[in-house]
Amino acid sequence: MRACGGCRRFLFFLPLVFFLPYLLSVLELHEKSVVEDLPRKNRQKFDHLILGPAAGQRLPNRLQCQGLKALNKTSFQASSIGNSISFVTVFTIYNTSLDVHVDSRASNMVTVGNASYSKTERSMAILNVFINFIQVTMPKSDVFILTDPASDLSMPRKGVTIYPIHGEYSRDKLMLQRIRSYITFLERRIREHSQGQGHINHYVFTDSDIAVVDDLGHIFHDYQNFHLALTFRNNKDQPLNSGFIAVRGTPDGISRAKIFLEEVLRVYSSKYMNASRMLGDQLALAWVVKSHPSFDARRFTKAQPFVEDIIGASVLFLPCATYNWTPPEGAGQFHGMPLDVKVVHFKGSRKRLMLESWNFFSSSSDISDMLCLILMSGRTKYDF
Repeated sequence: MRACGGCRRFLFFLPLVFFLPYLLSVLELHEKSVVEDLPRKNRQKFDHLILGPAAGQRLPNRLQCQGLKALNKTSFQASSIGNSISFVTVFTIYNTSLDVHVDSRASNMVTVGNASYSKTERSMAILNVFINFIQVTMPKSDVFILTDPASDLSMPRKGVTIYPIHGEYSRDKLMLQRIRSYITFLERRIREHSQGQGHINHYVFTDSDIAVVDDLGHIFHDYQNFHLALTFRNNKDQPLNSGFIAVRGTPDGISRAKIFLEEVLRVYSSKYMNASRMLGDQLALAWVVKSHPSFDARRFTKAQPFVEDIIGASVLFLPCATYNWTPPEGAGQFHGMPLDVKVVHFKGSRKRLMLESWNFFSSSSDISDMLCLILMSGRTKYDF
């Protein structure tokens, strides 16, 4: 009888043996779905800075912050060739007819600090801050703004030149036009050199939503044998970011950089027009580089500069971590900000953070402390 009782108890618990793993897997799946849903609930954009813990605490060679005070200072390096470097960006103003309606204008207004901006005004504010940072860190450099001749763009500032170039500047084609404008700009520099008018002046082509926080002259001094420089990151599909391209200002450097960009434009137009609004230029850059027979893409996994010959040009690859660092929404956020950061890129929804950073720097005059503000705010989506 006892044996039969044991059998009954065994038979009673037998279904649980099979059901329990299923129950646990369901609970695990539910827990996973809850975790995945968390970011979706926090996707709203904020109209003020949200400060969090500074990533990279106690990691070597990373900025250490106590509140908005930097405990270790970034290594600012002034260059003696700053007056031989020009920054070049593409910028245009779109139809702003909606702004004439008071109700529509009010709904599109954004306040940062003591100033309020419409959509057009905030774009102009970003452009002005872009120039401000250059004039602080590289005061001898000038800025060229490549723009649509039809754009009503005025920038009466010392060292700033509005440079009209005909093209297609619609939002859907702006990234494609940017490469075309770069090529046209370089062609004119080649023509000047051929007429004996040009002098050696290096160029840094950038997005207008970057902050130069250290002198970049050392790139052209420390690396003598490159024609153009690109920034890379450890990203399989998009290892290259087109928001920073440096070109050596010799006739040979300008000519080879133009040929390289013409190949990028050809690949862009033939392979990636479905991504013409954004990312197409980065995909085309990656295709041109990675399709070169001798190129080893594993070099992108280490944040160390290297040089490679690509279609007749000597290309210097610089790590984004230093020369194109973005307040991250990706894996880099856990590693903090490198102490040798030179350029901060305020992509996408980080534009408010760019304006707030300039306001903070204007009141503190300390770039290292300002970088703490950026580091502690970088994981939040803001309103523009």
